[in-house]
Amino acid sequence: MSERAAQRPSLLDALIPVIFLISTLGTTVYLFGLDAFGPNLLALLLSAALAAAIGIKNGHRWLAIEEGMIETISLSMRSILILMMVGALIGSWMLSGTVPTMIYYGVALISPEFFYLTACLVSALVGFSIGSSWTVAGTLGIGLMGVAAALGLPLGIAAGAIVSGAYLGDKMSPLSDTTNLAAAATSSDLFEHIRHMSWTTLPAFAISLVLYTALGLGGEASSELTEIAKLQKTLADYFVVSPFMLAPLALLLVLAIKRQPALATLVWGTLAGIVMALLFQPERVIEAAADEQLSKAAASAKGIISTLFSGFSPDSGSAVVDQLLSKGGLSSMLLTVGLIICALAFGGAMARAGLLQRLVDAMLSGVHSAAGLIVATVSACIGTNVLAADQYLSIVLPGQMFKGAYQQRQLHPLTLSRTLEDAGTLTSALIPWNTCGAYMAAALGVSTFSYAPYAFLNLLCPLLAVGYGLLQVGLQPKLASHNS
Repeated sequence: MSERAAQRPSLLDALIPVIFLISTLGTTVYLFGLDAFGPNLLALLLSAALAAAIGIKNGHRWLAIEEGMIETISLSMRSILILMMVGALIGSWMLSGTVPTMIYYGVALISPEFFYLTACLVSALVGFSIGSSWTVAGTLGIGLMGVAAALGLPLGIAAGAIVSGAYLGDKMSPLSDTTNLAAAATSSDLFEHIRHMSWTTLPAFAISLVLYTALGLGGEASSELTEIAKLQKTLADYFVVSPFMLAPLALLLVLAIKRQPALATLVWGTLAGIVMALLFQPERVIEAAADEQLSKAAASAKGIISTLFSGFSPDSGSAVVDQLLSKGGLSSMLLTVGLIICALAFGGAMARAGLLQRLVDAMLSGVHSAAGLIVATVSACIGTNVLAADQYLSIVLPGQMFKGAYQQRQLHPLTLSRTLEDAGTLTSALIPWNTCGAYMAAALGVSTFSYAPYAFLNLLCPLLAVGYGLLQVGLQPKLASHNS
């Protein structure tokens, strides 16, 4: 049957795979608990197969749906490669002493009472400077999570503070790819778009900082000063610790600021970690090989390769330090990569079978006001993040689908571009199988469900977008005054 003969899916057709996915994911979480990560891959694949079957029933060819799945996956191959490279980078930075040095100085400089506030502010500053929340989480975030663990602070709250800060910096930075994408998708001026985002972003950030301060002052660190001193001594005995060990971090940030490609930047950061490990931590490199029969040169090579692939597993004599630093490796990211691929396959099947468009059409059918349109946009962005599992698609697809509707209701394109970021960019990190949620969980070492309740900025911005729409507050003047 030709593709042209395909009929428009019914709303029930579009809802069946969504309901099946939600039900199946809920079942796997109930049955497997925290070990549901792997079974979730199967849930996503089965849901993709169901979406494809409905598409075939409506006249689409299997090969066309398969092609849509592959095209959707291919759009995120750069993100997948970055994710795998981050695993190698974490391993090399552990072995080189870069992360241990960050932890050593971090526990001495950061007060437990203000850790969440400090982590959010520093992440926001670096994120704004380099325009990448992923880079912040995969570099600075690793060290901050190590400090939080050393101080005995709840890691879910710490990760939430880092994610909030990283996304604030990313969202408000003219260097950010999503910020440029949202402006381009709505034909808006980049800097006008950033200024207009301040209506929702700055109040949400201010509220977030107050909440992080309250959480810090209201909580207690489980590590006493004697335990922190013991931790620092173990780190200093096991590694060469000095400010010079932070050179790989400095190099990576410089390359990011210079807008070098993210993948190339991570490769250089990993190579810098390898060089530092060979120069300053040769005993740790040989120890990582776990093979006394090899020559020193061969053991060094094996230690480096093993760490890049399998991660760092120290034997410092301290169970606390060993648990703290046993991270990284390309292999640690493979399950996350599998989750992303399966989620994108489901999103591709939904899109090519016309089911995703059908859901959006249903949302718009009952929209008769500016407030309703903004609510529909927020819902579509979140829905695309859930179903298509990619933040770029959550900006581009709703942007294309709603652009005409905003023009018909004489709403300024900046209102659309701001809403796309509030609901598309920011909620992507709250969904475990989304590329962003999976990445943040893998880089920071905690599940998405653990940090999501504390990623206050990411939670508040969509709510403020809806609130402004309902109250008709913070909306740009009508389209008639727009000259683009």
